[in-house]
Amino acid sequence: MRLPGVLIQGPLPAYGLVLAVTALAAAFVFGNDDLRPPVVEAEIAPSLSMPVLAPQRVSGSLKLPARPASQPATNFRTLSPVDRAGLVEVTEDGQHLPKIAASGWMPWIAYARRYDPDGPPARIGLLMINLGANEALTKRAIDELPGEVSLAFLPATPDLPQWQKRAREHGHETYLMMPMDNPDGLAERGVKPIDASVDPDENVRRLRAAMARGDGYMGFVLAEPGPASLTEEIARPLAQEIADRGLAVIEINPTPSGTELYRLTSELGVGYARSSNVLDYRLAGRTISGNLDRLVEWTGEPQPDRVPRHDFGVLQPSDGAIDAIVAWHEKLAHQHAVSFVPIIGHFECRAACMERLRVQPAQLRP
Repeated sequence: MRLPGVLIQGPLPAYGLVLAVTALAAAFVFGNDDLRPPVVEAEIAPSLSMPVLAPQRVSGSLKLPARPASQPATNFRTLSPVDRAGLVEVTEDGQHLPKIAASGWMPWIAYARRYDPDGPPARIGLLMINLGANEALTKRAIDELPGEVSLAFLPATPDLPQWQKRAREHGHETYLMMPMDNPDGLAERGVKPIDASVDPDENVRRLRAAMARGDGYMGFVLAEPGPASLTEEIARPLAQEIADRGLAVIEINPTPSGTELYRLTSELGVGYARSSNVLDYRLAGRTISGNLDRLVEWTGEPQPDRVPRHDFGVLQPSDGAIDAIVAWHEKLAHQHAVSFVPIIGHFECRAACMERLRVQPAQLRP
């Protein structure tokens, strides 16, 4: 699976909807964009209506509560054995699927990486997608990238649970790529993709088969607009399955309007994040390093009388991308304009989503 050609080869509109919530700390996270083309704006409000086209993204970031001194500064939450076991369903045919624990814990919060709430309110993030096809690159990404970089694996990755466990040990929160029918993409051996030509129940079975391959992940990444995000008939059963299992959704989508999947995540209370920032596309001759610097400059630019910005970028695994991120991270340590946070810090969690989190109040703490 790979990004569609339009995202890699053609001019990429540099905008993205990342009106976000970091549900880890019950703090809404927003961004601001007056330097980019028109984008979709969705306000945090009781309404769950579709977003509308706006001339600029106007958003902000509320300061997260400080972590109590008595609470250890671990990268991930330490759940009780009962809660941990309760996050897994073993089906009659032996599949191990994520689920919402009886206490209310949802996987997209339980497995999220923590971050310092006292850093600069302007936030940036990085997501490396399509990991698992190349063992050497997968190992490099896990071992060498900063823990703040979130990782999304192909469901067909051999020994996927072990790779995800290793990633977690190195501080990375993890996701699964949603298998999509894409004639221009790389077919995954042994994984049947979501396909508009099959009935909705079959697509749900295919989604569950992908779910069962991984462990300890937060949700699915859609690397392209497709039937799962564009049509109600296909999207609703998939979104319902994701919601029922307490998972989240990330869309990498350059279109200037909200997708059907986005609308359904709002309706069903699913954590959602979106970006169109593909950093390994050479926009206007920029290198990956240049695009990373540009992300920091735009996000950290002082905005008098405006709320802090935030954004996250997406890259595919390559030696060049890994080298660029490692070098860039060393420079980042000497600036104080932005916080480098995992993708949990860029999620949106609207009214229905917040109601679900309140079932287990510990999910709303840092």
